Amino acid sequence: MPNGQFGHLSGVSEPITATVSSTAANTTVGQPVERKLMTARITRSVWLSQQTKHLELSVVGVDEFPFLPGQFVSVQQPKPDGKTHTRAYSIASAPGPVPSFDLCLNRVEKGFLSNWLCDLEVGTTIQFHGPHGMFTLREPRHDAIFIATGTGIAPFRGIVRWLLEQPERHQDHEFWLVYGTRHEDGLYYRDEFLALQQAHPNFHYVPTLSRGGAEWQGLRGYVQNHVREIVGSRLDMQAYICGLHQMVDANRKLLKEELGWDRKQIVFERYD
Repeated sequence: MPNGQFGHLSGVSEPITATVSSTAANTTVGQPVERKLMTARITRSVWLSQQTKHLELSVVGVDEFPFLPGQFVSVQQPKPDGKTHTRAYSIASAPGPVPSFDLCLNRVEKGFLSNWLCDLEVGTTIQFHGPHGMFTLREPRHDAIFIATGTGIAPFRGIVRWLLEQPERHQDHEFWLVYGTRHEDGLYYRDEFLALQQAHPNFHYVPTLSRGGAEWQGLRGYVQNHVREIVGSRLDMQAYICGLHQMVDANRKLLKEELGWDRKQIVFERYD
């Protein structure tokens, strides 16, 4: 996988604060976990960049597909050798009245499942199970900073859209989305976030480029540089971090060791 790019979700952080409900099956200790496979049909497929694809999928045979913003699904597909390949992908949409979800994923050098997904035509069906995961908003809600790089933006697209859909979910709080990538074409969903910022004065979209060209007029540098500026001396916020492990670890260290935050204020999910 090219350095600095994300292919799939490979691990999920343990819950840090209150337990959040999910639709995962209840199991008895000592018994194997049986995952209910579901079918989804691709209804839209759009390239966000030369290597990143946005997929919209409709879940087949159900009237609803409930999930929490920030959760993920696990896609399954047999390899040519017959072995089943499974990869987890963050849901890049907010829950809605119809059974559907979006994904945002990269083509990966020598990858199998992500490349297979990127190449599928509209109308093709896939098998998956879920939703799963604890990368979800914690209660009680506080002012929060969302920190993402690359396709780590996927869960935040759902979280931010859900938060801003109804006033009672976001009123009296401030939210910052600090989104870093190398080049300007890697700022996925930029127009959407700019529109949300325009409509909601308490939402702040903060894109930054580590290798921006001369024409780039916005912020530069790594996300942690701007996290420090936004947080300052505040100790009453929450942080949600999603991306490659080096970025996640750097921001956790910054918040805990330099800025004095408690680990329970930080929720994170690492990609590989």
